[in-house]
Amino acid sequence: MNIVIIHPTSPGQFEYLIPFLARDPALRLAVVCRKLSQSLPSNVRVMTYQVNMEDASAIEGCAREAAAVSIALKKLEAAEGFVPDVIVGHTGWGSLMYVKAFYPSARVVGYFEWYCSMMPEMDGAWFLDRSPLEARLYNTQKNAPLLSQLESCDVRFTPTQWQRERFPARYQADLQVVHEGVDTEFFSPAREGERPVLPQVGESKEIVTYVARGLEPTRCFPLFMDAVRLLLPRRPNCHVMIAGGEKTYYGSKPPQGKTWKQIEIEKGGFDPERVHFLGWLSREDYRDLLRASTVHAYLTLPYVLSWSLVQAMSAGCCLVSSATPPVEEVMQDGANGLLTVLDSPARIAERIEEALTDSQLRERVGRAARETILERYRLEDCLRKQRSLLLGD
Repeated sequence: MNIVIIHPTSPGQFEYLIPFLARDPALRLAVVCRKLSQSLPSNVRVMTYQVNMEDASAIEGCAREAAAVSIALKKLEAAEGFVPDVIVGHTGWGSLMYVKAFYPSARVVGYFEWYCSMMPEMDGAWFLDRSPLEARLYNTQKNAPLLSQLESCDVRFTPTQWQRERFPARYQADLQVVHEGVDTEFFSPAREGERPVLPQVGESKEIVTYVARGLEPTRCFPLFMDAVRLLLPRRPNCHVMIAGGEKTYYGSKPPQGKTWKQIEIEKGGFDPERVHFLGWLSREDYRDLLRASTVHAYLTLPYVLSWSLVQAMSAGCCLVSSATPPVEEVMQDGANGLLTVLDSPARIAERIEEALTDSQLRERVGRAARETILERYRLEDCLRKQRSLLLGD
């Protein structure tokens, strides 16, 4: 059976799925992408494409992406006789819009991550530079290619129940909820007595960690920094470790061409000797950070659930998280984490301090957090579900 996996910066959300399928000798795999973000198994064919997004609207950009993908599929067929039986791809860029026209007998499986709907609680961070009308037009443009792919795909899935509920009601029944999975063997707690020592802080006993792909308002970075400004004077032995890039991935760009990190540093109000910006980390250093964490903060507006949350839970972290719907799908206050409102930096700081003060609480909720991941998001279980979606077995 021939399977094509499509993602512009492959492997993306198919990081674990590709090597899992590649181990099956009955399957022939090909990846179609603009570029590879990491290496793939040697038996996976790769066909790249180029697409010009200059001066393209959201709709036009998706149309160009879809055309480039379709051309790449035909090149793959011409070069290697690779005719897909199954095509799976991330729909956010419009990649699957045309594939059914080219391969009508193929089983087309769409990964649907996010449907743009107007939520008042998002407007303050997502549409800083747009009027309400412009925001509605933006959402309409972003959703049009998704609606096309919802109609053309044979199988549709999304990672969480809450993400499923963002889509129009008439499509929800056909949207299956299957998470990418968490590598619970890699993202595991440190063995007793083997807690990593971070070079920036040495043997500090209180380490508050924060991780985001980008330091931005959608992941509540400014709110977290306001909480840090309140927390540090009360916890003289506490250090804050912040990992993530400065690029804005979600929501509006910061004003005046700066980054949100630069803005927070210029605001000051915290001890720079105890707040450490780590930038991007290797996978191993990221795991060490989670293992060294005393309390891990995960804050987000109602948006796609971050891998960093479930990875931190798998590592047994004691989490202080935002009481927002995507988080509440996996976390219950006082059971496997501590939840906090987002409109009060003081309350965020209080919840972090509550966890810092109570070692028994930290141990209990951290252990329960890992159990949640083992029960619901274990990688092997999720991969089997994904394989079943692709192959229809």
